[in-house]
Amino acid sequence: MTRLVSTHLRPVKSLGGVDVDRAEVQPWGLRHDRRWVVLRSDGGKVTSSALPALLGLTAVPGTGSITLTDRDGSTLTVAEPVDGPPVGTDVSRLDTVRLAADDAHDWLSARLGRPVRLAWLDDPRRRPMSAEHGGLPGDPLNLSDAGPLLLTTAPSLRRLRDWIVEGALERGEPAPEPLAMARFRPTVVLDGPFEPFAEDGWTHVRIGAVDFRVSERCDRCSVTLIDPQTLTSGKEPIRTLARHRRYDGKTWFGIRLVPVTTGEIRVGDPVAVS
Repeated sequence: MTRLVSTHLRPVKSLGGVDVDRAEVQPWGLRHDRRWVVLRSDGGKVTSSALPALLGLTAVPGTGSITLTDRDGSTLTVAEPVDGPPVGTDVSRLDTVRLAADDAHDWLSARLGRPVRLAWLDDPRRRPMSAEHGGLPGDPLNLSDAGPLLLTTAPSLRRLRDWIVEGALERGEPAPEPLAMARFRPTVVLDGPFEPFAEDGWTHVRIGAVDFRVSERCDRCSVTLIDPQTLTSGKEPIRTLARHRRYDGKTWFGIRLVPVTTGEIRVGDPVAVS
Protein backbone atom coordinates (compact mmCIF):
# COMPACT_ATOMS: atom_id res chain seq x y z
CA MET A 1 0.00 0.00 0.00
CA THR A 2 1.17 3.48 -0.81
CA ARG A 3 1.68 5.59 2.32
CA LEU A 4 2.90 8.95 3.50
CA VAL A 5 6.34 8.27 4.98
CA SER A 6 7.52 11.77 5.94
CA THR A 7 6.31 15.35 6.20
CA HIS A 8 8.53 18.43 6.39
CA LEU A 9 7.97 22.03 7.43
CA ARG A 10 10.30 24.87 6.50
CA PRO A 11 8.85 27.97 8.14
CA VAL A 12 11.46 30.29 6.61
CA LYS A 13 12.01 30.10 2.88
CA SER A 14 15.51 28.74 2.07
CA LEU A 15 16.31 27.77 5.70
CA GLY A 16 16.34 24.29 7.17
CA GLY A 17 13.16 23.08 8.81
CA VAL A 18 11.74 20.27 10.86
CA ASP A 19 10.25 16.83 10.24
CA VAL A 20 6.79 16.37 11.73
CA ASP A 21 4.51 13.38 12.29
CA ARG A 22 1.38 15.33 11.40
CA ALA A 23 0.52 18.58 9.68
CA GLU A 24 -2.52 20.72 8.99
CA VAL A 25 -3.25 21.26 5.31
CA GLN A 26 -4.47 24.78 4.54
CA PRO A 27 -5.52 26.12 1.12
CA TRP A 28 -2.06 27.71 0.59
CA GLY A 29 0.05 24.84 1.93
CA LEU A 30 0.89 23.21 5.24
CA ARG A 31 0.36 25.30 8.36
CA HIS A 32 3.61 27.08 9.33
CA ASP A 33 5.32 26.17 6.04
CA ARG A 34 7.16 28.97 4.21
CA ARG A 35 5.51 31.94 5.86
CA TRP A 36 8.79 33.80 6.47
CA VAL A 37 11.48 35.09 4.11
CA VAL A 38 14.96 36.57 4.45
CA LEU A 39 15.33 39.87 2.57
CA ARG A 40 18.14 42.13 1.48
CA SER A 41 17.97 45.76 2.49
CA ASP A 42 16.35 46.57 -0.87
CA GLY A 43 13.53 44.05 -0.29
CA GLY A 44 14.92 41.37 -2.59
CA LYS A 45 14.65 37.82 -1.26
CA VAL A 46 17.84 35.99 -0.27
CA THR A 47 17.93 32.42 -1.55
CA SER A 48 20.06 29.43 -0.62
CA SER A 49 21.32 29.12 -4.19
CA ALA A 50 22.98 32.52 -3.75
CA LEU A 51 23.82 32.06 -0.06
CA PRO A 52 24.17 28.38 0.96
CA ALA A 53 24.77 29.41 4.59
CA LEU A 54 21.00 29.79 4.89
CA LEU A 55 20.70 26.01 4.82
CA GLY A 56 22.85 25.83 7.95
CA LEU A 57 20.18 27.62 9.97
CA THR A 58 16.98 25.96 11.12
CA ALA A 59 13.53 27.37 11.83
CA VAL A 60 11.01 25.52 14.00
CA PRO A 61 7.42 26.75 14.36
CA GLY A 62 5.82 27.56 17.70
CA THR A 63 2.59 29.21 18.82
CA GLY A 64 2.64 32.58 17.10
CA SER A 65 6.41 32.40 16.64
CA ILE A 66 9.36 30.58 15.19
CA THR A 67 12.64 29.61 16.82
CA LEU A 68 15.79 30.08 14.77
CA THR A 69 18.76 27.82 15.55
CA ASP A 70 22.35 27.96 14.39
CA ARG A 71 24.61 24.92 14.23
CA ASP A 72 26.55 26.25 17.22
CA GLY A 73 23.40 25.85 19.32
CA SER A 74 22.47 29.51 19.60
CA THR A 75 18.77 30.24 19.25
CA LEU A 76 16.37 33.13 18.89
CA THR A 77 12.59 33.04 19.17
CA VAL A 78 10.84 35.50 16.88
CA ALA A 79 7.19 36.48 17.28
CA GLU A 80 4.95 36.78 14.26
CA PRO A 81 4.96 40.53 13.51
CA VAL A 82 1.19 40.89 13.28
CA ASP A 83 1.52 44.68 13.45
CA GLY A 84 5.00 44.82 11.94
CA PRO A 85 5.74 47.51 9.36
CA PRO A 86 5.05 46.48 5.77
CA VAL A 87 8.05 46.46 3.45
CA GLY A 88 8.19 46.03 -0.31
CA THR A 89 9.53 42.78 -1.71
CA ASP A 90 10.38 41.18 -5.04
CA VAL A 91 8.59 37.94 -4.11
CA SER A 92 6.44 37.21 -7.15
CA ARG A 93 2.79 38.33 -7.06
CA LEU A 94 3.23 39.96 -3.65
CA ASP A 95 3.71 43.66 -2.90
CA THR A 96 4.62 43.65 0.79
CA VAL A 97 5.50 41.49 3.77
CA ARG A 98 5.74 42.48 7.45
CA LEU A 99 9.12 43.04 9.09
CA ALA A 100 10.05 41.13 12.22
CA ALA A 101 11.65 42.81 15.22
CA ASP A 102 15.16 44.23 14.91
CA ASP A 103 16.75 41.48 17.00
CA ALA A 104 15.79 38.97 14.30
CA HIS A 105 17.56 41.03 11.64
CA ASP A 106 20.64 41.38 13.84
CA TRP A 107 20.77 37.66 14.68
CA LEU A 108 20.52 36.58 11.04
CA SER A 109 22.91 39.26 9.76
CA ALA A 110 25.58 38.21 12.25
CA ARG A 111 25.38 34.58 11.14
CA LEU A 112 25.14 35.22 7.41
CA GLY A 113 27.87 37.84 7.33
CA ARG A 114 25.78 40.45 5.56
CA PRO A 115 22.89 42.77 6.41
CA VAL A 116 19.55 41.01 6.02
CA ARG A 117 16.04 41.35 7.39
CA LEU A 118 13.43 38.76 8.35
CA ALA A 119 9.86 39.25 7.18
CA TRP A 120 6.54 37.41 7.51
CA LEU A 121 3.62 36.88 5.15
CA ASP A 122 0.60 37.79 7.26
CA ASP A 123 -2.07 36.48 4.90
CA PRO A 124 -1.26 34.01 2.09
CA ARG A 125 -4.56 34.91 0.44
CA ARG A 126 -2.83 38.09 -0.69
CA ARG A 127 -0.57 36.04 -2.96
CA PRO A 128 -2.25 34.18 -5.83
CA MET A 129 -0.71 31.09 -7.37
CA SER A 130 0.60 31.61 -10.89
CA ALA A 131 -1.43 30.21 -13.78
CA GLU A 132 1.88 29.32 -15.43
CA HIS A 133 2.44 26.79 -12.64
CA GLY A 134 -1.04 25.32 -12.71
CA GLY A 135 -2.81 27.79 -10.47
CA LEU A 136 -6.54 28.33 -10.89
CA PRO A 137 -8.41 31.56 -10.08
CA GLY A 138 -8.61 31.94 -6.31
CA ASP A 139 -5.71 29.57 -5.50
CA PRO A 140 -3.64 31.21 -2.73
CA LEU A 141 0.03 30.46 -2.07
CA ASN A 142 2.47 30.79 0.79
CA LEU A 143 6.05 31.88 0.01
CA SER A 144 6.87 28.72 -1.96
CA ASP A 145 8.16 29.37 -5.44
CA ALA A 146 5.41 27.73 -7.46
CA GLY A 147 3.02 25.45 -5.54
CA PRO A 148 1.67 24.85 -2.03
CA LEU A 149 3.21 21.38 -1.56
CA LEU A 150 6.05 19.48 -3.19
CA LEU A 151 5.69 15.69 -3.31
CA THR A 152 8.55 13.30 -3.94
CA THR A 153 8.68 9.51 -3.77
CA ALA A 154 11.08 6.95 -2.37
CA PRO A 155 11.00 4.71 -5.49
CA SER A 156 12.12 7.63 -7.66
CA LEU A 157 14.95 8.49 -5.27
CA ARG A 158 16.10 4.87 -5.23
CA ARG A 159 16.21 4.83 -9.03
CA LEU A 160 18.10 8.14 -9.08
CA ARG A 161 20.62 6.78 -6.57
CA ASP A 162 21.17 3.73 -8.78
CA TRP A 163 21.76 5.96 -11.81
CA ILE A 164 24.26 8.06 -9.86
CA VAL A 165 26.22 4.95 -8.83
CA GLU A 166 26.14 3.59 -12.39
CA GLY A 167 27.47 6.87 -13.72
CA ALA A 168 30.27 6.96 -11.16
CA LEU A 169 31.36 3.43 -12.03
CA GLU A 170 31.34 4.28 -15.75
CA ARG A 171 33.71 7.17 -15.00
CA GLY A 172 35.94 4.96 -12.88
CA GLU A 173 34.97 6.75 -9.68
CA PRO A 174 34.06 5.20 -6.33
CA ALA A 175 30.37 4.90 -5.57
CA PRO A 176 29.23 8.03 -3.70
CA GLU A 177 27.21 8.14 -0.51
CA PRO A 178 23.46 7.80 -1.17
CA LEU A 179 21.87 11.10 -2.09
CA ALA A 180 19.59 12.45 0.63
CA MET A 181 15.96 13.27 -0.13
CA ALA A 182 16.56 16.54 1.72
CA ARG A 183 18.36 17.81 -1.40
CA PHE A 184 14.94 18.22 -3.02
CA ARG A 185 13.30 19.97 -0.03
CA PRO A 186 9.97 18.11 -0.32
CA THR A 187 6.91 18.82 1.78
CA VAL A 188 5.62 15.24 1.67
CA VAL A 189 7.29 11.96 0.70
CA LEU A 190 5.48 8.78 -0.37
CA ASP A 191 6.56 5.17 -0.63
CA GLY A 192 4.72 2.22 -2.07
CA PRO A 193 4.58 -0.53 -4.69
CA PHE A 194 4.68 1.74 -7.74
CA GLU A 195 7.31 2.32 -10.39
CA PRO A 196 9.93 5.05 -10.12
CA PHE A 197 8.62 8.34 -11.49
CA ALA A 198 5.07 7.01 -11.68
CA GLU A 199 4.11 10.35 -10.09
CA ASP A 200 4.77 12.04 -13.43
CA GLY A 201 1.43 10.72 -14.62
CA TRP A 202 -0.68 11.41 -11.53
CA THR A 203 -3.37 14.08 -11.63
CA HIS A 204 -4.91 13.60 -8.16
CA VAL A 205 -3.53 12.47 -4.79
CA ARG A 206 -5.47 11.68 -1.62
CA ILE A 207 -3.43 11.55 1.62
CA GLY A 208 -5.56 10.23 4.45
CA ALA A 209 -8.80 12.20 4.08
CA VAL A 210 -7.29 15.21 2.28
CA ASP A 211 -7.50 15.62 -1.48
CA PHE A 212 -4.99 17.35 -3.74
CA ARG A 213 -4.70 18.01 -7.42
CA VAL A 214 -1.37 17.86 -9.23
CA SER A 215 -0.57 21.27 -10.66
CA GLU A 216 2.69 20.39 -12.46
CA ARG A 217 5.90 18.41 -12.38
CA CYS A 218 8.78 20.07 -10.59
CA ASP A 219 11.86 21.25 -12.47
CA ARG A 220 15.00 21.25 -10.37
CA CYS A 221 17.42 24.12 -9.76
CA SER A 222 20.97 24.47 -8.49
CA VAL A 223 19.89 24.32 -4.82
CA THR A 224 19.84 20.52 -5.18
CA LEU A 225 23.61 20.63 -5.78
CA ILE A 226 24.22 21.84 -2.20
CA ASP A 227 24.74 19.17 0.45
CA PRO A 228 22.50 20.35 3.32
CA GLN A 229 24.89 18.87 5.88
CA THR A 230 28.25 20.15 4.62
CA LEU A 231 26.89 23.14 2.64
CA THR A 232 29.34 22.27 -0.15
CA SER A 233 28.32 22.02 -3.81
CA GLY A 234 28.91 19.24 -6.30
CA LYS A 235 27.56 18.01 -9.63
CA GLU A 236 24.84 15.70 -8.37
CA PRO A 237 21.96 15.22 -8.77
CA ILE A 238 21.67 17.61 -11.74
CA ARG A 239 24.36 15.77 -13.74
CA THR A 240 22.48 12.49 -13.52
CA LEU A 241 19.03 14.03 -13.90
CA ALA A 242 20.26 15.77 -17.05
CA ARG A 243 21.21 12.38 -18.46
CA HIS A 244 18.01 10.54 -17.58
CA ARG A 245 15.36 13.14 -16.79
CA ARG A 246 16.00 16.09 -19.09
CA TYR A 247 13.32 17.44 -21.40
CA ASP A 248 12.01 20.87 -22.34
CA GLY A 249 15.46 22.13 -21.42
CA LYS A 250 15.02 21.29 -17.72
CA THR A 251 15.59 18.45 -15.26
CA TRP A 252 12.69 16.99 -13.28
CA PHE A 253 12.07 15.36 -9.92
CA GLY A 254 8.81 15.47 -7.95
CA ILE A 255 5.39 17.02 -8.47
CA ARG A 256 3.59 20.03 -7.02
CA LEU A 257 0.25 19.67 -5.24
CA VAL A 258 -2.61 22.07 -4.62
CA PRO A 259 -5.04 21.28 -1.78
CA VAL A 260 -8.60 20.59 -2.93
CA THR A 261 -9.78 20.01 0.64
CA THR A 262 -8.20 20.78 4.00
CA GLY A 263 -7.54 18.77 7.14
CA GLU A 264 -4.79 16.89 8.91
CA ILE A 265 -2.34 14.48 7.34
CA ARG A 266 -0.22 12.07 9.37
CA VAL A 267 2.84 9.99 8.63
CA GLY A 268 1.56 6.49 7.91
CA ASP A 269 -1.62 7.69 6.24
CA PRO A 270 -2.74 5.60 3.25
CA VAL A 271 -2.45 7.36 -0.09
CA ALA A 272 -4.60 6.95 -3.20
CA VAL A 273 -3.50 8.30 -6.57
CA SER A 274 -5.08 8.62 -9.98
